Amino acid sequence: MTRHNNRNFAEFIALSAMMMSLVALAIDTMLPALPVIGRELGAEHENAPQLVISLLFLGMSVGQVFYGPISDSIGRKPAIYAGFVIFLTGTLLSLTATSFHVMLVGRVLQGLGAAGPRVVTMALVRDRFKGADMARVMSFIMTIFILVPIVAPALGQVMLDALGWRSIFGLFLVMSLGTLLWFVLRQPETLPAERRHPFSLQRIGKALREIIANPQSLGCTLVSGFVFGAFLGYLNSSQQIFQELYGLGSLFPLYFGVLASTFGAATLVNTRLVQHFSLHSLVGTAMNIAALLSLAFLIYASFYGGQPPLWALMLYLLPLFFTVGLLFGNLNAMAMEPLGHIAGIGAAAIGSISTGVALICGTLIGQAYDGTLLPMTAGYLALTTLSLPILRSSNIVQDNS
Repeated sequence: MTRHNNRNFAEFIALSAMMMSLVALAIDTMLPALPVIGRELGAEHENAPQLVISLLFLGMSVGQVFYGPISDSIGRKPAIYAGFVIFLTGTLLSLTATSFHVMLVGRVLQGLGAAGPRVVTMALVRDRFKGADMARVMSFIMTIFILVPIVAPALGQVMLDALGWRSIFGLFLVMSLGTLLWFVLRQPETLPAERRHPFSLQRIGKALREIIANPQSLGCTLVSGFVFGAFLGYLNSSQQIFQELYGLGSLFPLYFGVLASTFGAATLVNTRLVQHFSLHSLVGTAMNIAALLSLAFLIYASFYGGQPPLWALMLYLLPLFFTVGLLFGNLNAMAMEPLGHIAGIGAAAIGSISTGVALICGTLIGQAYDGTLLPMTAGYLALTTLSLPILRSSNIVQDNS
Protein backbone atom coordinates (compact mmCIF):
# COMPACT_ATOMS: atom_id res chain seq x y z
CA MET A 1 0.00 0.00 0.00
CA THR A 2 2.87 2.33 0.81
CA ARG A 3 4.53 1.61 -2.51
CA HIS A 4 1.21 2.30 -4.26
CA ASN A 5 0.83 5.62 -2.45
CA ASN A 6 4.41 6.56 -3.28
CA ARG A 7 3.79 5.80 -6.96
CA ASN A 8 0.64 7.92 -6.95
CA PHE A 9 2.48 10.76 -5.21
CA ALA A 10 5.37 10.64 -7.68
CA GLU A 11 2.95 10.53 -10.61
CA PHE A 12 1.06 13.55 -9.28
CA ILE A 13 4.32 15.49 -8.92
CA ALA A 14 5.43 14.58 -12.46
CA LEU A 15 2.05 15.42 -14.01
CA SER A 16 1.78 18.73 -12.15
CA ALA A 17 5.31 19.70 -13.16
CA MET A 18 4.55 18.89 -16.81
CA MET A 19 1.45 21.10 -16.80
CA MET A 20 3.18 24.01 -15.07
CA SER A 21 6.19 23.68 -17.39
CA LEU A 22 4.08 24.21 -20.50
CA VAL A 23 4.65 27.97 -20.37
CA ALA A 24 8.43 27.76 -19.91
CA LEU A 25 8.66 25.18 -22.69
CA ALA A 26 6.61 27.36 -25.06
CA ILE A 27 8.94 30.30 -24.39
CA ASP A 28 12.48 29.00 -24.11
CA THR A 29 12.30 26.33 -26.83
CA MET A 30 11.42 29.05 -29.33
CA LEU A 31 14.42 31.30 -28.69
CA PRO A 32 16.90 29.80 -31.22
CA ALA A 33 14.22 29.84 -33.94
CA LEU A 34 13.21 33.52 -33.72
CA PRO A 35 15.36 34.89 -36.60
CA VAL A 36 14.35 32.05 -38.95
CA ILE A 37 10.66 32.57 -38.17
CA GLY A 38 11.03 36.30 -38.76
CA ARG A 39 12.68 35.80 -42.14
CA GLU A 40 10.31 33.11 -43.42
CA LEU A 41 7.11 34.81 -42.28
CA GLY A 42 8.06 38.33 -43.33
CA ALA A 43 8.58 40.15 -40.04
CA GLU A 44 8.71 43.89 -40.67
CA HIS A 45 11.96 44.69 -38.80
CA GLU A 46 14.78 42.84 -37.05
CA ASN A 47 13.33 43.22 -33.54
CA ALA A 48 9.84 42.08 -34.57
CA PRO A 49 10.51 38.35 -33.95
CA GLN A 50 10.79 39.19 -30.25
CA LEU A 51 6.99 39.54 -30.28
CA VAL A 52 6.78 35.75 -30.66
CA ILE A 53 7.91 35.71 -27.02
CA SER A 54 6.21 38.86 -25.72
CA LEU A 55 2.70 38.18 -27.00
CA LEU A 56 2.53 34.81 -25.29
CA PHE A 57 2.65 36.81 -22.05
CA LEU A 58 -0.29 38.91 -23.25
CA GLY A 59 -2.42 35.79 -23.36
CA MET A 60 -1.03 34.70 -20.00
CA SER A 61 -1.89 38.05 -18.40
CA VAL A 62 -5.50 37.92 -19.56
CA GLY A 63 -5.99 34.23 -18.81
CA GLN A 64 -4.54 34.06 -15.30
CA VAL A 65 -7.23 36.13 -13.63
CA PHE A 66 -10.11 34.02 -14.99
CA TYR A 67 -9.04 30.38 -14.70
CA GLY A 68 -9.03 30.33 -10.89
CA PRO A 69 -12.63 31.54 -10.51
CA ILE A 70 -13.73 29.32 -13.41
CA SER A 71 -12.18 26.26 -11.75
CA ASP A 72 -13.90 27.21 -8.46
CA SER A 73 -17.20 27.20 -10.34
CA ILE A 74 -17.08 24.20 -12.70
CA GLY A 75 -14.28 22.12 -11.21
CA ARG A 76 -10.54 21.80 -11.73
CA LYS A 77 -10.57 19.31 -14.58
CA PRO A 78 -12.98 21.16 -16.94
CA ALA A 79 -11.00 24.39 -16.45
CA ILE A 80 -7.75 22.63 -17.34
CA TYR A 81 -9.43 20.96 -20.34
CA ALA A 82 -10.45 24.41 -21.61
CA GLY A 83 -6.89 25.68 -21.22
CA PHE A 84 -5.44 22.76 -23.15
CA VAL A 85 -7.97 23.16 -25.97
CA ILE A 86 -7.09 26.85 -26.37
CA PHE A 87 -3.35 26.07 -26.19
CA LEU A 88 -3.68 23.34 -28.84
CA THR A 89 -5.66 25.72 -31.07
CA GLY A 90 -2.93 28.34 -30.81
CA THR A 91 -0.26 25.72 -31.45
CA LEU A 92 -1.96 24.53 -34.64
CA LEU A 93 -2.39 28.13 -35.80
CA SER A 94 1.31 28.88 -35.26
CA LEU A 95 2.38 25.56 -36.77
CA THR A 96 0.54 26.28 -40.02
CA ALA A 97 1.11 30.07 -40.08
CA THR A 98 2.00 31.57 -43.46
CA SER A 99 2.28 35.15 -42.17
CA PHE A 100 3.89 36.73 -39.15
CA HIS A 101 0.59 38.21 -37.95
CA VAL A 102 -1.06 34.77 -37.88
CA MET A 103 1.92 33.47 -35.91
CA LEU A 104 1.41 36.19 -33.31
CA VAL A 105 -2.32 35.42 -32.98
CA GLY A 106 -1.39 31.79 -32.40
CA ARG A 107 1.09 32.78 -29.70
CA VAL A 108 -1.50 34.90 -27.87
CA LEU A 109 -3.83 31.89 -27.89
CA GLN A 110 -1.02 29.66 -26.63
CA GLY A 111 -0.48 32.02 -23.69
CA LEU A 112 -4.20 32.26 -23.00
CA GLY A 113 -4.45 28.47 -22.98
CA ALA A 114 -1.25 27.72 -21.05
CA ALA A 115 -2.46 29.99 -18.23
CA GLY A 116 -5.12 27.35 -17.45
CA PRO A 117 -2.87 24.42 -16.52
CA ARG A 118 -0.39 26.82 -14.89
CA VAL A 119 -2.95 28.44 -12.56
CA VAL A 120 -5.30 25.54 -11.89
CA THR A 121 -2.46 23.12 -11.10
CA MET A 122 -1.76 25.30 -8.06
CA ALA A 123 -5.41 24.83 -7.04
CA LEU A 124 -5.06 21.05 -7.47
CA VAL A 125 -2.12 21.09 -5.08
CA ARG A 126 -4.04 23.24 -2.56
CA ASP A 127 -7.01 20.84 -2.76
CA ARG A 128 -4.89 17.80 -1.94
CA PHE A 129 -2.27 19.14 0.46
CA LYS A 130 -1.93 21.71 3.23
CA GLY A 131 0.82 23.38 5.24
CA ALA A 132 4.17 21.62 5.26
CA ASP A 133 2.91 18.91 2.90
CA MET A 134 1.92 21.52 0.34
CA ALA A 135 5.30 23.24 0.66
CA ARG A 136 7.01 19.88 0.13
CA VAL A 137 4.95 19.14 -2.98
CA MET A 138 5.62 22.59 -4.44
CA SER A 139 9.34 22.17 -3.78
CA PHE A 140 9.37 18.94 -5.78
CA ILE A 141 7.36 20.52 -8.60
CA MET A 142 9.55 23.63 -8.75
CA THR A 143 12.72 21.51 -8.78
CA ILE A 144 11.50 19.87 -12.00
CA PHE A 145 10.15 23.17 -13.35
CA ILE A 146 13.53 24.90 -12.91
CA LEU A 147 15.17 22.34 -15.21
CA VAL A 148 13.01 23.36 -18.19
CA PRO A 149 14.63 26.77 -18.97
CA ILE A 150 18.04 25.13 -18.69
CA VAL A 151 17.43 22.45 -21.33
CA ALA A 152 14.62 23.94 -23.48
CA PRO A 153 16.79 26.20 -25.74
CA ALA A 154 19.11 23.26 -26.50
CA LEU A 155 16.08 21.15 -27.40
CA GLY A 156 14.80 23.94 -29.64
CA GLN A 157 18.19 24.25 -31.35
CA VAL A 158 18.29 20.50 -32.07
CA MET A 159 14.74 20.54 -33.48
CA LEU A 160 15.51 23.65 -35.56
CA ASP A 161 18.69 22.18 -37.06
CA ALA A 162 17.18 18.77 -37.75
CA LEU A 163 13.62 19.49 -38.89
CA GLY A 164 13.02 23.27 -39.07
CA TRP A 165 11.15 25.67 -36.83
CA ARG A 166 7.70 24.19 -37.45
CA SER A 167 8.84 20.96 -35.79
CA ILE A 168 9.07 22.87 -32.50
CA PHE A 169 5.34 23.53 -32.65
CA GLY A 170 4.87 19.89 -33.59
CA LEU A 171 6.70 19.03 -30.38
CA PHE A 172 4.34 21.32 -28.41
CA LEU A 173 1.41 19.55 -30.05
CA VAL A 174 2.61 16.06 -29.17
CA MET A 175 3.64 16.94 -25.61
CA SER A 176 0.46 18.85 -24.78
CA LEU A 177 -1.77 16.10 -26.22
CA GLY A 178 0.17 13.47 -24.29
CA THR A 179 -0.03 15.48 -21.05
CA LEU A 180 -3.75 16.12 -21.58
CA LEU A 181 -4.42 12.39 -22.12
CA TRP A 182 -2.38 11.57 -19.01
CA PHE A 183 -4.37 14.12 -17.03
CA VAL A 184 -7.74 12.87 -18.32
CA LEU A 185 -7.00 9.23 -17.49
CA ARG A 186 -5.09 9.51 -14.24
CA GLN A 187 -6.03 12.68 -12.34
CA PRO A 188 -9.33 12.59 -10.42
CA GLU A 189 -11.36 15.73 -9.79
CA THR A 190 -10.25 17.38 -6.53
CA LEU A 191 -13.09 19.88 -6.05
CA PRO A 192 -16.43 18.20 -5.27
CA ALA A 193 -19.66 19.89 -6.34
CA GLU A 194 -20.60 20.93 -2.80
CA ARG A 195 -17.43 23.03 -2.48
CA ARG A 196 -17.88 24.97 -5.73
CA HIS A 197 -18.85 28.64 -6.01
CA PRO A 198 -20.78 30.36 -8.82
CA PHE A 199 -18.57 32.29 -11.21
CA SER A 200 -18.72 35.97 -10.42
CA LEU A 201 -16.98 38.96 -11.95
CA GLN A 202 -17.73 40.71 -8.67
CA ARG A 203 -15.32 38.36 -6.85
CA ILE A 204 -12.59 39.21 -9.37
CA GLY A 205 -13.30 42.91 -8.99
CA LYS A 206 -13.24 42.63 -5.20
CA ALA A 207 -9.84 40.93 -5.30
CA LEU A 208 -8.47 43.64 -7.59
CA ARG A 209 -9.81 46.37 -5.30
CA GLU A 210 -8.26 44.71 -2.23
CA ILE A 211 -4.87 44.51 -3.96
CA ILE A 212 -5.04 48.15 -5.02
CA ALA A 213 -6.14 49.28 -1.54
CA ASN A 214 -3.38 47.38 0.28
CA PRO A 215 0.00 49.17 0.02
CA GLN A 216 2.05 46.00 0.56
CA SER A 217 0.13 43.90 -1.98
CA LEU A 218 0.04 46.66 -4.58
CA GLY A 219 3.69 47.65 -4.09
CA CYS A 220 4.96 44.07 -4.30
CA THR A 221 2.76 43.35 -7.32
CA LEU A 222 4.03 46.38 -9.24
CA VAL A 223 7.66 45.73 -8.29
CA SER A 224 7.27 42.06 -9.24
CA GLY A 225 6.07 43.27 -12.64
CA PHE A 226 9.07 45.58 -12.98
CA VAL A 227 11.53 42.82 -12.03
CA PHE A 228 9.89 40.36 -14.40
CA GLY A 229 9.69 43.06 -17.08
CA ALA A 230 13.43 43.69 -16.88
CA PHE A 231 14.04 39.96 -17.21
CA LEU A 232 11.59 39.76 -20.12
CA GLY A 233 13.60 42.52 -21.85
CA TYR A 234 16.64 40.25 -21.58
CA LEU A 235 14.64 37.21 -22.68
CA ASN A 236 13.30 39.01 -25.75
CA SER A 237 16.75 40.05 -26.95
CA SER A 238 18.84 37.12 -25.63
CA GLN A 239 19.00 35.33 -28.99
CA GLN A 240 20.18 38.51 -30.73
CA ILE A 241 22.71 39.23 -27.99
CA PHE A 242 24.32 35.81 -27.86
CA GLN A 243 24.00 34.63 -31.46
CA GLU A 244 24.37 37.90 -33.35
CA LEU A 245 26.27 40.33 -31.12
CA TYR A 246 28.67 37.71 -29.75
CA GLY A 247 28.44 35.22 -32.63
CA LEU A 248 27.94 32.15 -30.44
CA GLY A 249 25.73 30.33 -32.95
CA SER A 250 24.71 26.89 -31.65
CA LEU A 251 26.46 27.58 -28.32
CA PHE A 252 23.69 30.03 -27.41
CA PRO A 253 21.63 27.37 -25.53
CA LEU A 254 24.65 26.49 -23.42
CA TYR A 255 25.19 30.06 -22.22
CA PHE A 256 21.45 30.57 -21.75
CA GLY A 257 21.24 27.38 -19.70
CA VAL A 258 24.15 28.37 -17.46
CA LEU A 259 22.46 31.70 -16.71
CA ALA A 260 19.08 30.02 -16.15
CA SER A 261 20.65 27.69 -13.60
CA THR A 262 21.24 30.66 -11.28
CA PHE A 263 17.47 30.84 -10.68
CA GLY A 264 17.56 27.28 -9.37
CA ALA A 265 20.52 28.13 -7.15
CA ALA A 266 18.71 31.22 -5.84
CA THR A 267 15.61 29.15 -5.02
CA LEU A 268 17.68 26.67 -3.00
CA VAL A 269 19.63 29.38 -1.18
CA ASN A 270 16.44 31.33 -0.46
CA THR A 271 14.97 28.40 1.48
CA ARG A 272 17.86 28.86 3.93
CA LEU A 273 17.92 32.66 3.93
CA VAL A 274 14.24 33.03 4.88
CA GLN A 275 14.99 31.07 8.07
CA HIS A 276 17.45 33.73 9.21
CA PHE A 277 16.33 37.02 7.62
CA SER A 278 12.99 38.75 7.10
CA LEU A 279 11.46 38.90 3.62
CA HIS A 280 11.58 42.69 3.88
CA SER A 281 15.34 42.77 4.37
CA LEU A 282 15.97 40.12 1.69
CA VAL A 283 13.92 42.04 -0.89
CA GLY A 284 15.53 45.38 -0.04
CA THR A 285 19.07 43.99 -0.15
CA ALA A 286 18.51 42.06 -3.40
CA MET A 287 16.96 45.09 -5.11
CA ASN A 288 19.79 47.39 -4.07
CA ILE A 289 22.38 44.89 -5.32
CA ALA A 290 20.56 44.52 -8.67
CA ALA A 291 20.46 48.32 -9.12
CA LEU A 292 24.13 48.77 -8.23
CA LEU A 293 25.21 45.92 -10.51
CA SER A 294 23.27 47.45 -13.40
CA LEU A 295 24.66 50.92 -12.78
CA ALA A 296 28.24 49.65 -12.66
CA PHE A 297 27.84 47.51 -15.77
CA LEU A 298 26.08 50.28 -17.72
CA ILE A 299 29.05 52.59 -17.07
CA TYR A 300 31.52 49.83 -17.96
CA ALA A 301 29.65 48.81 -21.14
CA SER A 302 29.47 52.44 -22.27
CA PHE A 303 33.25 52.56 -22.53
CA TYR A 304 32.99 49.72 -25.08
CA GLY A 305 30.20 51.35 -27.08
CA GLY A 306 27.70 48.93 -25.53
CA GLN A 307 29.64 45.88 -26.74
CA PRO A 308 31.87 44.77 -23.82
CA PRO A 309 33.62 41.37 -23.77
CA LEU A 310 31.44 38.29 -23.34
CA TRP A 311 33.13 37.37 -20.06
CA ALA A 312 32.11 40.75 -18.63
CA LEU A 313 28.48 40.21 -19.65
CA MET A 314 28.43 36.81 -17.93
CA LEU A 315 30.10 38.29 -14.85
CA TYR A 316 27.25 40.84 -14.70
CA LEU A 317 24.32 38.53 -15.47
CA LEU A 318 25.20 35.63 -13.15
CA PRO A 319 24.90 37.59 -9.87
CA LEU A 320 22.11 39.74 -11.32
CA PHE A 321 19.94 36.73 -12.11
CA PHE A 322 20.70 35.28 -8.69
CA THR A 323 19.24 38.41 -7.08
CA VAL A 324 16.27 38.28 -9.48
CA GLY A 325 15.71 34.66 -8.43
CA LEU A 326 15.54 35.78 -4.81
CA LEU A 327 13.13 38.59 -5.67
CA PHE A 328 10.60 36.54 -7.66
CA GLY A 329 9.50 34.22 -4.88
CA ASN A 330 9.81 36.66 -1.99
CA LEU A 331 7.88 39.47 -3.68
CA ASN A 332 5.05 37.09 -4.54
CA ALA A 333 4.94 35.80 -0.96
CA MET A 334 4.81 39.35 0.42
CA ALA A 335 2.11 40.38 -2.05
CA MET A 336 -0.02 37.42 -0.94
CA GLU A 337 0.58 37.89 2.79
CA PRO A 338 -2.42 40.21 3.43
CA LEU A 339 -4.72 38.24 1.09
CA GLY A 340 -5.06 34.91 2.88
CA HIS A 341 -8.86 35.17 2.91
CA ILE A 342 -8.95 35.36 -0.91
CA ALA A 343 -5.80 33.35 -1.62
CA GLY A 344 -6.88 31.65 -4.84
CA ILE A 345 -8.35 34.59 -6.72
CA GLY A 346 -5.82 36.93 -5.09
CA ALA A 347 -2.92 34.92 -6.52
CA ALA A 348 -4.56 34.93 -9.95
CA ALA A 349 -5.12 38.70 -9.84
CA ILE A 350 -1.54 39.38 -8.70
CA GLY A 351 -0.20 37.14 -11.45
CA SER A 352 -2.33 38.88 -14.06
CA ILE A 353 -1.36 42.42 -13.00
CA SER A 354 2.35 41.69 -12.63
CA THR A 355 2.46 39.86 -15.97
CA GLY A 356 0.71 42.77 -17.67
CA VAL A 357 3.21 45.26 -16.21
CA ALA A 358 6.08 42.99 -17.23
CA LEU A 359 4.73 42.66 -20.76
CA ILE A 360 4.74 46.43 -21.28
CA CYS A 361 8.18 46.98 -19.74
CA GLY A 362 9.83 43.94 -21.32
CA THR A 363 8.47 44.68 -24.79
CA LEU A 364 9.71 48.28 -24.65
CA ILE A 365 13.18 47.14 -23.58
CA GLY A 366 13.35 44.38 -26.16
CA GLN A 367 12.16 46.56 -29.03
CA ALA A 368 14.81 49.14 -28.12
CA TYR A 369 17.59 46.63 -28.86
CA ASP A 370 20.13 48.34 -31.15
CA GLY A 371 22.92 45.81 -31.44
CA THR A 372 24.37 46.76 -28.04
CA LEU A 373 23.77 45.85 -24.40
CA LEU A 374 22.85 49.41 -23.44
CA PRO A 375 19.02 49.12 -23.77
CA MET A 376 18.87 45.91 -21.74
CA THR A 377 21.19 47.19 -18.99
CA ALA A 378 19.52 50.61 -18.88
CA GLY A 379 16.17 48.84 -18.62
CA TYR A 380 17.37 46.84 -15.62
CA LEU A 381 18.80 49.95 -13.99
CA ALA A 382 15.65 52.01 -14.58
CA LEU A 383 13.21 49.37 -13.32
CA THR A 384 15.21 48.36 -10.24
CA THR A 385 15.83 52.02 -9.35
CA LEU A 386 12.12 52.80 -9.81
CA SER A 387 11.23 49.82 -7.60
CA LEU A 388 13.15 51.10 -4.57
CA PRO A 389 10.97 54.16 -3.78
CA ILE A 390 7.84 52.07 -4.34
CA LEU A 391 9.08 49.51 -1.82
CA ARG A 392 9.94 52.25 0.66
CA SER A 393 6.70 54.19 0.26
CA SER A 394 4.76 50.95 0.80
CA ASN A 395 6.79 50.26 4.00
CA ILE A 396 8.03 47.04 2.44
CA VAL A 397 11.69 47.96 2.95
CA GLN A 398 13.35 50.64 5.04
CA ASP A 399 15.85 53.22 3.84
CA ASN A 400 18.67 51.35 5.56
CA SER A 401 17.89 47.97 3.91
